[in-house]
Amino acid sequence: MRREEYWLISTAHLEKQLLFKETEDFVVGMNYVAVQAYKCRVGVLSFVLMSNHLHLVANCGRDAAVAFADGFKREYARYLNKKYGDVEALRRNDVDIREASVYDEGLERAIAYVQMNSVAANICATPFDYPWGTGGSFFGTESVMAGSVTGRGDDLLDCESVRGVPPMIPGGRRLGEMSARERYRVLHSKADVPPEWIVCERGYIIPSSYVKVNLVERVFRTPGRFNYFLRTSSKAKLKLEMGDDCLPSFSDQVILAAVPELCRSLFKRGGVEGLNEDQMVELLRQLKYRFSSNAKQLARVTKISYKAAEALLDRV
Repeated sequence: MRREEYWLISTAHLEKQLLFKETEDFVVGMNYVAVQAYKCRVGVLSFVLMSNHLHLVANCGRDAAVAFADGFKREYARYLNKKYGDVEALRRNDVDIREASVYDEGLERAIAYVQMNSVAANICATPFDYPWGTGGSFFGTESVMAGSVTGRGDDLLDCESVRGVPPMIPGGRRLGEMSARERYRVLHSKADVPPEWIVCERGYIIPSSYVKVNLVERVFRTPGRFNYFLRTSSKAKLKLEMGDDCLPSFSDQVILAAVPELCRSLFKRGGVEGLNEDQMVELLRQLKYRFSSNAKQLARVTKISYKAAEALLDRV
C-alpha cells in the first residue's frame, strides 16, 4: 500500500512588494489555488493567502507538490503582468516544500501553522474571520466572508473527495450553471474543473468545494484538539511573545491604499516615487503611528528594502 504523503508548501515572503494588492487579486489567487490543485491532483488540506506569500498543506507526492507550486506561480505571474505590468514578483520567489510527518503530530502542527498566519499578522482575532484561505472551513463553518454555513450536517462531511459535492451557500452558484464565457471570467482559466464546485458572491470557489475537510477533521478528531493546536502553534506563540504593539494592526492592502493620499496631502505628490530622504522619514512616521505598522510592512507597501525601512525609522 502506498504511504500517504503530506507537504507544507510555502513561498518566500516578498520583502519589497505585495503579491495581492487588492481584493480582486485575492479572489484570483483563491481560484488559482483551486484550479491548480485540481489540475495537479493535489489534495488540499489547508491554505492561506497572505499579502506577500502563501502557505498550503497538500496530500500528494512531492512531484505533484512541485507541479502545483510551479503552476500557481506561472499562472498568477501571468495575471500580475497583465494587470500591473509586473513581471518580477514571482520570478525569483523561492518555494519551500517540506514533508509534514503523520507520526509526530507534524501534520497537525503544519495545518495549525497555516491557519494561524493571519492571526499572527494581527489582521484578525481568529483564523475563522480571515476569508483568504481555509480559516473557517473546519468543524462547523465555511469562511465567514464566503457566506455563513452554520451547523454542519452529513452532506458537508462528504467533501473529502476532490469531486465531493459541497452544500449550497446563500448567494452561491455552481460552476455548471455558468456559461463557458462566465466560467472563464471567474476562473481566469479554461481548465475543466468539476461543475458542482460553488462560487460564492465574492467570486471565488469556496474551499469546501475541493478541500479535504473530512480528512482534516479526522486528523484532529475533535474541535477541542483542533483549537489546542491552533493555540499552541508557532504562529500563536510568536504573537504572544511579541505582543500586539510589535505587529501590524491593519492589512497591507489598507496601508497601500493610504500611501498615495498621504503623499498628496504631505508632499503634493501622487506616490513615493521622487520623495527625498526626509520626506520618506515623515511618510514612514505617519504610517507607523496611524496604522501601528512595523518596518517589514512599511518596506512592502513602499517598495523599499527592509534594511532601508529600519534605517529611516531610526530617525523617527
